[in-house]
Amino acid sequence: MYRSIPDLRLTAVVAVGVLVTVLVPLTVPADGGPAATDRVLEEGLQRAGDRDPGLFAALVIPSNGYVLIPLLLLGVLLYARGGNLFAAGFLLVAPELAVAINTWALKPLWHRQLHDYLAYPSGHTVQFVAIATAFVLVAADGRTRIAVGVVAAVVLVPVGAGMVGLGYHHPTDIVGGAGAAVALVTAMYAGADRLRRH
Repeated sequence: MYRSIPDLRLTAVVAVGVLVTVLVPLTVPADGGPAATDRVLEEGLQRAGDRDPGLFAALVIPSNGYVLIPLLLLGVLLYARGGNLFAAGFLLVAPELAVAINTWALKPLWHRQLHDYLAYPSGHTVQFVAIATAFVLVAADGRTRIAVGVVAAVVLVPVGAGMVGLGYHHPTDIVGGAGAAVALVTAMYAGADRLRRH
C-alpha cells in the first residue's frame, strides 16, 4: 500500500536542495575556476588516475544515458503494468524535465565555464540524481525509499569521482547538480501529488 510523503517533509527537502544549489557557487572564484575544496579533491583524484588511467572511465558508467534511460523506462513499465499510472507518468516526465530546466535555465544562470561548456550544475549529476530521486519519491513505503536513496548515494560517490578524474567537472559542480536535481524533482512531486489528492 502506497504511503504518501508529508508536505512539510517535501518542502524541507526542496529548501535544502535549493540552498545547496545557491550556496555552492559562493565558494567558487569569480572566474569560475576551481574552489579551494575542488583543488584538494582534484589533486587526490589525479594521483589515483595516474596509477590506473582506465579507472575513471569505468566509474562514470552508471551515469551514462545508455544505463539510466533503460533503467528509467523499466521502472515506468513496471509501475504502469502494476496499475500505478501516477508513478509511471512521474518517472517518465519529471527527471527529464529536471534535466531540461538545468540545461536551459540553471547552467546559463550561473554560467560556470569549463573547457567549452557550462559545467554548473553538472548535467550528468542532475540526470542521475533526478532519476534516483523520482524512484525514491514514488516508492511504496519508507523502507524502500531509504534503500533506494542509500544505493543511489553510494553509487553517486564513485560516479562523481570519475567525472572529476576525467576532467568533466569540478566537485562543486557535482554537489550543486545533486542539490538542483533533488530540489527540482521533489518540487514537481509535491505539486503533482497535491493535484492527485485534490
